[in-house]
Order: sequence, then C-alpha cells, then structure tokens
Amino acid sequence: MKLDPTQLKDWQIAEAAEETMRPISDIATGLGVTPDELIPYGKSYAKVDAHAILARTGGVQKAKYIDVTAITPTPLGEGKTTTTVGLLEGLGRLGKNCCGTIRQPSGGPTFNIKGGAAGGGLAQVIPLTPLSLGLTGDFDSVEKANNLCMVALNARMQHERNHDDAWLATKGLTRLDIDPERVQMRWALDFCAQGLRQIRIGMGAGTLNGFETDSGFYITVASEVMAILAVAAVLADLRKRIGRIIVAYSKDGKPVTADDLEVGGAMTAWLVRAINPTLMQTLEGQPVLVHAGPFANIAIGQNSVIADRVGCALADYVVTESGFASDMGFEKFWNIKCRCSGLKPDAVVLVATVRALKRHGGGPDVKPGTPLDVAYTQENLELLEAGCRSNLLAHIDIIRRAGIRPVVCLNHFYTDTDAEVALVKQITEEAGCRFALSKHWEKGGEGAEELAKQVIAACEDPVDFHYLCDLSEPLSVRIEKQVKEVYGGDGVDYEPTALAKLKAFEANPETASLPVCMAKTQYSLSDDAAKIGRPTGWRLKVQDILIYQGAGFIVPVSGKIMLMPGTSANPAYRRVDVDVETGKVKGLF
Repeated sequence: MKLDPTQLKDWQIAEAAEETMRPISDIATGLGVTPDELIPYGKSYAKVDAHAILARTGGVQKAKYIDVTAITPTPLGEGKTTTTVGLLEGLGRLGKNCCGTIRQPSGGPTFNIKGGAAGGGLAQVIPLTPLSLGLTGDFDSVEKANNLCMVALNARMQHERNHDDAWLATKGLTRLDIDPERVQMRWALDFCAQGLRQIRIGMGAGTLNGFETDSGFYITVASEVMAILAVAAVLADLRKRIGRIIVAYSKDGKPVTADDLEVGGAMTAWLVRAINPTLMQTLEGQPVLVHAGPFANIAIGQNSVIADRVGCALADYVVTESGFASDMGFEKFWNIKCRCSGLKPDAVVLVATVRALKRHGGGPDVKPGTPLDVAYTQENLELLEAGCRSNLLAHIDIIRRAGIRPVVCLNHFYTDTDAEVALVKQITEEAGCRFALSKHWEKGGEGAEELAKQVIAACEDPVDFHYLCDLSEPLSVRIEKQVKEVYGGDGVDYEPTALAKLKAFEANPETASLPVCMAKTQYSLSDDAAKIGRPTGWRLKVQDILIYQGAGFIVPVSGKIMLMPGTSANPAYRRVDVDVETGKVKGLF
C-alpha cells in the first residue's frame, strides 16, 4: 500500500505500516544479533543483550560512525530525527548494512508541544505507540532509581533527627549529619510539571512524616541517573557511577553519596534491564537501537554509549543523533560522549530547512498554531541568505572545530523553490562542505538517496577529530573557551553562588578535570532565547553549577534555563485518545 504523508498523519502512516512490518527476530538476524542475544517484548520490538554482543565481538568498531545534528531550533522545526531515519532508509536502499541509534522519547514533550521523537512522514521508527508510551520501561526504571535515592535520603534525615548516635548504631548506621540546605538531588517525573519545580516535603504534625525541607522535581531525562545510563560502558561501570552520585552535603561540607546512603546497589537493581538497548525498525526495515533520553539543553541529550558500541560492532554504518543544535547536542557528543565511548565520528550531518534559515535571517516571529507569514511560504532569497550567512555558517564552524567538514542536509519542504535550494547549496559549497537535498519525509529512502551517497563519500574524507579542550586545563578556562569558540560569546559572568562552587570544584582534584555539560537555552547560540541568527556582543550568565560526579561531568546552569519544563496551554495530550473497540492509540505525532 502506498502511503502519502501529504494526506495521512504520522500516526496513521505508522499504524498502516505496522500491519506489514517485519518480525523483530528478522531485523535482529539481519543485524547480526544471535537468538540468544535477543530478549523479545512481543513480535515487534526487543531488547538486545549488550554485554553478550560486546563480549562475542570484542567490542571492535567496524562501522563508519555518523552523527546527525542541526542548526538552531525554531518553531518551524528542522526534522533532525526524521533526517536520521531517512538517512538510514537511504543507506538501506543503497544496499548498506546500517543501524540507527536514537534516544527514547520523553513523556514530557510527547504530551506537550513537540510530540514524540519517532521521525515523521515516510521516515519513522515503528511501532509508534510503544515507542512513545514507555517502550520497555527504561524511563520508569530511571525514575524509580532516582526516587528511591530520594526516599533513602529523606528517611535518613528523619531518623538522624529523631534518634541519637547510640540508636543509629543499633541499626548499623553512622550519623551523616546531612545539611538540609545542601541537598543536590531532586525527585524525577517524566512530564512537564512546572508546579513541582519547587515544593515543600515532610509537612504535617509530629515526626513521622519524613524530614520537612524544601525540595523539587526535575524531568526524568535531566536526572543524573539518566546521564549515567547514557555514558556507562558496562553494568559494573554503571554500578560504580551510581554509587558516586553526590546526593547532598553534610553540615561540615563533605559529600554524601548514594553509596553513603547504602542505596546504590538497590538503585542499580532497577537498572539491570534498562542497561540493554531496545531494538526497533524504520518503516523500510532498517534496525534502530533506542536507548537513553533527549534534552541536550538541560542534560547530555545523547543515546547511550552502549547502543553505539553495539551498533558499531555489528553494522557497517551507524547513524546516531545528538539533541538540538550543534552548539548543544553535537558539542556534548564531541567533548563528552566520544570521550566515554572511545568512538570517533567519520562524518557529521548538519540538518537545516529553508524556513528555519529564513527565521534566523530576520524573518517574522513564528507562534505555534498561527498561520505562517508569506515570508516562509514564498521565495525570499534575501532572508534566506541572511540566515545562511549567520546561523548555518556558525554551525558549520562549530563542527569544523572538531576537525570534521559536515554534510549539510537541506530537509525539503514543498514550498522550497529551486532558487532557494540553489542558494543554500552555493553557500554550503563556498564553506567547503558537501550538500544534499533530501526528500525523506515525502519519499522515504528513495528521497534520501542523494543524502546517503554524500554521507558515504564523506565517510572516506580525511578527519582530524580532536576535542575542544584538554581536561588538564582549569575548569574556568574550559568554560570560557566553550563560550567563546562554540557559542560566539565574549566571556562568562558568574553569580556569587556559582563562582564559589567553581572555585571549590577547581580546587578538588576529583572534580577539577571533569568535562563540562552546559545547561543552556536551545533556541539561541547565546543564553538568551530571543537572540536568533548568530548573536554577538554578549556574555554567558551562569546562575549555578551542579556536580554530576557519578556521570562524570560539571553542569553550569546558564541564563533562565530550568531542569523541569512547563506544559503549554495547548498540549498534545488534548488530541490523544484510544479507539475503545480496537484498543489502538490515535493522535500521537
């Protein structure tokens, strides 16, 4: 059956394709996964035993490794996941043994504005409903592990308040003397719940309701537990990292870890199944490993190191995706994830659209749910060139700082004119980069063949991959270098609390050399979401600095970014329902 994305919604296309999708056992066999290494969750998706696969293959990389990133996001959308899936389908049409590695969608954006992260049109990962609604339970496991740690912390604070050292000793406990003003961890929930950002817990008469203190929630994907799932190499590494999470500080300034609370083992128990990636497929039958979570603005925003290593050991081409734009997701892929995995990219795809480039060129403001200005639906070379000269070239420059010339993929919209496409191609090639026009949303793999061919060629180009900074450089120097060389800012200004933490982290040999994982708005190269294009003459404002000791990085929190997003007035959940006769979910996108 021919599926027409101009006539059908994404969930309708996915539902129709799922009727003839290949059994997941066939997808596994084609990838090189043995029956003993497959852990089925029904016929259409399964987990793979990562430990067994890496042990059998020796974990040796045989694949060309490709990262997909994008220009700065706009409300018009860039289609990065759709391009990732389309590229896989294009490689498949060319007969290549390929595998995708993507992040699992978060319930927050799925039921808010953005929707899911399965791709779109004829470039989707299926089955759509399980992917969008929890899949194999990894997010639930991360949430449970995180919240178990918070339970352990609050219970310990209650018991230490209510009892003396002699009583604690009868329970095998030593007083940790936790400072309620220096609790670092928060509760986790995988929805956009702005009402839970700041809460008061333990309230009520008497001493039996826990320890009364200020607390709060972050979205699950922003938790350190999720970051650990993304960067851990094996189960033993994950267990060690979980135990090192700094949950709070004592009143004399000593870190209190998950292992100090004797909860690290139990937290890891929740993650034993979650450490294995989930195997799914594209509409055209290419294998996709789904693992870890999104949000490169407030988290690492990468699929897992484990999924990439499994894919690279089995396939000839592995296509992964970094969250948001190159200043966010690719920068963390480049300077954090690649350090953890030991893998180096052979090519990078930079996704752009004519519409988004026009916005960065000074086009009219875009508000979801309102009609587009004619500037975006009719030819406007002036706006387009301005957007290319500012934002597109800025992201090309960022990627080239890693020693790679990106392939610029223009994700095609039907309103794009030949002259507009030719202009983007001209500017891209003037910058010394390969260009591909891709129509994967409309035509699937057939529409992505040009992109696939350019990526295959780019994988043979020389690469001088290197990190932005040496970790022996002072933390303050590395943060400033990231602001100046990646974001294009003039420097960094710290709030007093952040500056005090910075000095303390630099003075501590255990934290001084940790990589930087910036929390920053995704909507601008700067820390101000309103500044589009390529902002100049600004300084990054750091309001706080967090320590994710288990994951292994320092998190400066800049601008007005929040670790728990809010739900809009017109969220996606208003349009999701269930056919009560068949039980099928409809309205997901």
